[in-house]
Amino acid sequence: MYTGFFGLSSPPFSIAPNPDFMYLSPRHAEALAHMRYGLGDAGGFVLLTGEVGTGKTTVSRLLLQELDDSTDVAFILNPTLSELELLAAICDELKIRYKKTDASLKMLHDKITGRLQKNHQAGKKTILIIDEAQHLQPAVLEQLRLLTNLETNTRKLLQVILIGQPELQQLLQRNDLRQLAQRITARYHLLPLDLAEVQHYIKFRLQVAGCSRPVFSDAAIKQLFLRSGGIPRLINLLADRALLAAYSQQQAIVAPALVQRAATEILPATNSSEKAYPSWLWPLLALSGIVLGFMLALQLVPLLSGT
Repeated sequence: MYTGFFGLSSPPFSIAPNPDFMYLSPRHAEALAHMRYGLGDAGGFVLLTGEVGTGKTTVSRLLLQELDDSTDVAFILNPTLSELELLAAICDELKIRYKKTDASLKMLHDKITGRLQKNHQAGKKTILIIDEAQHLQPAVLEQLRLLTNLETNTRKLLQVILIGQPELQQLLQRNDLRQLAQRITARYHLLPLDLAEVQHYIKFRLQVAGCSRPVFSDAAIKQLFLRSGGIPRLINLLADRALLAAYSQQQAIVAPALVQRAATEILPATNSSEKAYPSWLWPLLALSGIVLGFMLALQLVPLLSGT
């Protein structure tokens, strides 16, 4: 609705992971470099973690764009699978034919192993990428480790990229997964953008969408940073809603008030306002807690002295 008004060729703040709109901040570029390194000949597992909306999936899609026909890729987006279902999903992604009625762990494992060997003989790499990997069960992760046992003297025949939220790091600290954790050759935790990066991010996405003039005031960009915490997905949601509000009011420049309004409409109450209660109330609440604790302590003293 607002693209023509702002001279845009397309919506600049879609939350779809479009690599064309991928702003490579220094930390995103570093994450991509870690993934490239981890996919070297000796690599086994690569770990990319970050909070929801920080750009992990888009980084992985950028990596996929760099791969050519010499790489066979299986991309799994729904990892809430059993061991058997995961192996079946890998077969489906790699277009490995199998009888579904006779599917078993051993049969599917043998099918995948055969494809890995065939790809290696043809000079091809095989990569498995699992998004939202924090949902993987320990038994499923162990099955993945067994798949990576196939190797030559110089390289693994299957390389695995695990992408997930910070809980994935905690999962891999389990004692029964230590063998897998030791095979991680590259790991990176993606942090949110800082204020300067948010400014560049907004400018970059507007330029990609065909607009080179300022659309957000400096104060509005600061509000975007404060309200989103520097998380790109939240920036996109807030910026898109603020542009729509500016269009409805025929304002050529987005003001901070429109970003604040967008935050109250989109974000949970705890995020859309800096404080849930008036600032003067917090000292009173703290003082009440101290007084209550002191009174309880006075009541406990006679009881303890009598025992």
